[in-house]
Amino acid sequence: MPGKRNALSHPIVNARLSQLRLATTNSKDFREAIHDISFILGVEASRDLEEEAFEGNTPIGPFTGSVIKPRIGLTPILRAGLGMTDALLKLFPAAPVYHLGLFREKVTLQPVEYYSKLPPIPTVDTVFLLDPLVATGGTACAALTMLLDWGIPVSKIKLLIVLGSEQGLREIENEHPDLEIWVAAVDADLTNDGLISPGLGDTGDRLFNTVRE
Repeated sequence: MPGKRNALSHPIVNARLSQLRLATTNSKDFREAIHDISFILGVEASRDLEEEAFEGNTPIGPFTGSVIKPRIGLTPILRAGLGMTDALLKLFPAAPVYHLGLFREKVTLQPVEYYSKLPPIPTVDTVFLLDPLVATGGTACAALTMLLDWGIPVSKIKLLIVLGSEQGLREIENEHPDLEIWVAAVDADLTNDGLISPGLGDTGDRLFNTVRE
């Protein structure tokens, strides 16, 4: 496994992921499972964040505490990334949320940008890029290019993924070998249509109950 890729290994993650995979899981339970896995990803990915000490007082006496030093920004890729956002806001409640709108063209499977909420100049130090499902890797790579062009170095970006394909992850790693990736699980195969197999279906549709029968 590439050095910058971190794959979770945890019974709770495995159980929630199994719930996500089931075709019978309803949207409410799907959203909750995405939230739970995203929260764990966020905790794990924030292990190395720099801390800043401060002096304070408890009701009993003085103590030395700490706060997170870097300014954190959250960048969900619309629309499925929205399913991860609330979990990360629980960890970083003051973090600005910069939405990026990208979709994968159905024939070419290439990403198309349609929206960006990035301000003219970065106001954060570290960005958590949220993309629950990485199939071909094209959309994540396009989002990374947008963040790099914005002025955030790759060393200050953490890509959080619920489920990725091996092909898609390697595509990202080939383009951005220094990128820190946190992924809950990896599937080996892609279908001819660029879908992860066995995967968990269309994440956006399942999150927002817009699956077509």
